[in-house]
Amino acid sequence: MQREHRRLLLPVYLPTVLLACGQGVMVPILPLYALEFDDSYKLAGFVVSAAWIGTLLADLPTGLLLPRLGFRRSMVIGCGLFGAGTIALSFAHVAPELILYRFVAGIGTALWGLSRHTYVTHAVPPGARGRAIAVFGGINRIGWFAGPAVGGLLGQLYGLDVPILVAGMMAVAALIVAAIAVEAPTGWNPPLSHRLDVSVLGEIVRDRRRELVAAGSAQIFAQMIRAARQLVIPLYGSEVIGLDRAQVGFILSLMSLVDMSLFVPAGMVMDRYGRKAAAVPSFLMLGLGMALIPLTASYWTLLGAALVLGLGNGIGSGTMMTLGADLAPRSRTGEFLGLWRLIGDSGQAIAPLVIGAVADALGLVFTAGAVAGLGLAAAGTLALFVEETRWKHETCPATARQQVAKGD
Repeated sequence: MQREHRRLLLPVYLPTVLLACGQGVMVPILPLYALEFDDSYKLAGFVVSAAWIGTLLADLPTGLLLPRLGFRRSMVIGCGLFGAGTIALSFAHVAPELILYRFVAGIGTALWGLSRHTYVTHAVPPGARGRAIAVFGGINRIGWFAGPAVGGLLGQLYGLDVPILVAGMMAVAALIVAAIAVEAPTGWNPPLSHRLDVSVLGEIVRDRRRELVAAGSAQIFAQMIRAARQLVIPLYGSEVIGLDRAQVGFILSLMSLVDMSLFVPAGMVMDRYGRKAAAVPSFLMLGLGMALIPLTASYWTLLGAALVLGLGNGIGSGTMMTLGADLAPRSRTGEFLGLWRLIGDSGQAIAPLVIGAVADALGLVFTAGAVAGLGLAAAGTLALFVEETRWKHETCPATARQQVAKGD
C-alpha cells in the first residue's frame, strides 16, 4: 500500500491539496462576496452553484476527451481554467461576471477531477482502492481544513476579494506541479483515433442501467447535503447568529479538522467491511448535523453542529469515488466516470440553487432543517437498493477479505 501512496504523491496528492486549500479559502467568503453585489440569498446560491453547473455540463465531454487528451494535458488545462476563472472572479465588477467566472472554474474542475479520479482507478488495484481513494479524499480535506480559517481571516483583514485571488494563485501552483509530475499509469491504453465516439455513452447506460439509477440516486442525495454544508453554515452563522467572517471561517476549519482526521479509518472500513459500511453511517450523521443547525443560537452551538457534520463527512471519505471506480468497466473507465461524476455533480449544482430560493422564501432556519432529510434519503437508498461492490472484482470473497485483513 505504501508503494501506491508514493506513486500518487506528486501527480495526485500534492496538486489536490493545493487546489483544495484554494477552494477552502473561498468557502466562508464566496456567499458573502456575492451578497456585496446584490442582497439576495438566491444570487449567493447561484454564484456557489455556477461552478457546479460548469462542472456538470463538462463531465460527459471530459469523459470522452480524456482518453485522447491524456492525463497530464487534462490536469494542466483543468487547473488552468480553475485558476483563470478564480483570479478573474476577484476583479469582478457586476453580478453576471461572478456567475461567468465561476462557470469557467467549474469546467476546469471537471477536467481536473475526472482525470485524477481515472488516474487513481488505473494506478491502484481494487483490493487497496478504498484506502487509496480515502487518503486522496483525506488529503483533499486537509486543504479544506486549512483554507476556511485563512480565507475568513484574510477577508476580515483585507477584504473579500483578496482570499479569492489567493485561491486562484494556488491553482496556478497546482498546474505547475501537474505539468511536471504526471505520467500515464501502467495499463493505460488510450485509443489511437482522435474521433469522439458518443455511442459509447449509450452502451454504458444500457449495460450499467441498474447501477446508475440506484447508486446514482444515492450519490445525488449525498452530494446535495455535502454541498449544502458549504452554503448553509456561512449564511446561517453570519445572517442569523451574527458571527463575523473570521468566526465563520474558524467553524468551517474545525469542521474540516474532524472531517480530515477520519480518512484513514474510512478507507480501512471500506476495504475490510465494504463500501456501504462506511457510506450509510456517514450520510445518517450528515443528516443529524443538518437537523441540529436550526437549534443553534451562538458560536459554540453552531460549532457543535458543524463538528457533527465533520464527523459524518469524515467517515464517508472517498465512498462515492470508490463506488464509482468499482462500478466502472475497465475498458471504458473515463467515459463511465464522466457519467458517474455527472450524476453526483448534478446534486452539488442543484443544492445551492434550491437552498438559495427556499431561504429567500421561507428563511434560513426552515431551510437548514429541511436539508437534513437528504442525509436520510442518501443512506436509505444506498442501504436498500445498492449492492455491495467491494467483492465484485474478487473470485473468492472470503479469501479476499482475509487478504485485506492481513494488509496484502
